[in-house]
Amino acid sequence: MLRFAIFVVLLGSLAGFGQSSTQESSSQTLAAEASDQPVSQEILDAEADILKSDWQAAEAKLTPWLAVHPADARALFAAGYVADAQNRPDDAADLYRRSVEANPKSLEAHLSLGLLLARQDQFAEARAELVSATTLEPGEGGPELKAKAWRALARIDQNTDVTQASNDLLQALKLSQETEADTLLAASLADQTGQYQEAEAAYRRVLAEDPKSAAANAGVAHLLIARKEYPEAERILRSALEQIPDDPALTAQLAAVLAAQDKAEALPLLKKLHEAHPGTPSISRMLAEVLSEAGDAEGSDKLYAELLTTSPNDADLLVGHGQNLVHEGKYPEAYAAFDKATKLDPAGAAGWSGLAYVASKTNRPSVTINALTIRSKFLPEVPSTYFLWATAYDTLHDKVAAVSYYHHFLESSGGKFPSQEEQARHRLILLENKN
Repeated sequence: MLRFAIFVVLLGSLAGFGQSSTQESSSQTLAAEASDQPVSQEILDAEADILKSDWQAAEAKLTPWLAVHPADARALFAAGYVADAQNRPDDAADLYRRSVEANPKSLEAHLSLGLLLARQDQFAEARAELVSATTLEPGEGGPELKAKAWRALARIDQNTDVTQASNDLLQALKLSQETEADTLLAASLADQTGQYQEAEAAYRRVLAEDPKSAAANAGVAHLLIARKEYPEAERILRSALEQIPDDPALTAQLAAVLAAQDKAEALPLLKKLHEAHPGTPSISRMLAEVLSEAGDAEGSDKLYAELLTTSPNDADLLVGHGQNLVHEGKYPEAYAAFDKATKLDPAGAAGWSGLAYVASKTNRPSVTINALTIRSKFLPEVPSTYFLWATAYDTLHDKVAAVSYYHHFLESSGGKFPSQEEQARHRLILLENKN
């Protein structure tokens, strides 16, 4: 019974694929498959060492044994577990694969290999192993073990097929009791499919049992933000951060909510968050946006430049970069950024707006007209676009179109653009007095 006792101790619920410690990873379970073959004392002793987390002692017993018995599925699995626990994923994967080859009916070996591959983002291969695990008998591991495979599949399928992910989770719940992680996953799936009321209800069920759940608090806040209920989202996030201080996800959400409400607190909060997590792209992006809105184009653009080194074809980053360059008066560079952004994302209205403006600043009236034409498919006209239309046609000596757009501009501007309004009136006097 020693072997099964070790298995029970090490079996954990699936919380994700990216744990901070391999020893805590739910992929690490000792094989519990039935075997008619006698088990050597060396293997039993190694498993006892594993139960005590004495990896070196276990490895010292398993290595010579496997040198003589290279197809011992149980020993291979134990050795894979030891390698996994010591954060040697390549060695662990190799040993798990050899264990599967030695005993293809081992649910535990398929499961552990699948979870390890999932942690390495090798989702296609991981999924195949996990599917195999769901077809096998769990033996002494019990239905909880097969449920674990279904839960892992649900997390993989969540990114590609929400319906399949829901079915995976349902299969898991047929075999075991619902966990907090299950409820959170169900809420996330409901959110992805537009079932927002169901998602919020699930998140709040978790909070009723665990008010400190960062994931549930973040989930409710996300739904409130989507509905633009910023004050309520702010209240929930501040309350959550009192219980979970400095949680990066909650802090990022709070910063976003504060920024949406134009609260000055957003900027120092984001700066502090960025200092603590300088390599997190989402935080750098948020800080870049807020810095730009605060008028620090140079500081913002440093962040955009860094982000673009790793994501050079991100149209949104290029638009942000271009907007900063405009504020810095670097129009040719801004033109290049907006031109690339519109080619990467032809449906991005912000890119076409930016391109129209910088084209006018670099004396490309035909490009301005083309950019405005495409922009108009996505956004209504505003005074600034009427002015761009007018000046572009004026430069091309299209008197009729220029006059029409100058009038549209003056009718809509409402005194908010005094310099441009003066220019428009002056040009109308000249154009309308021409024969």
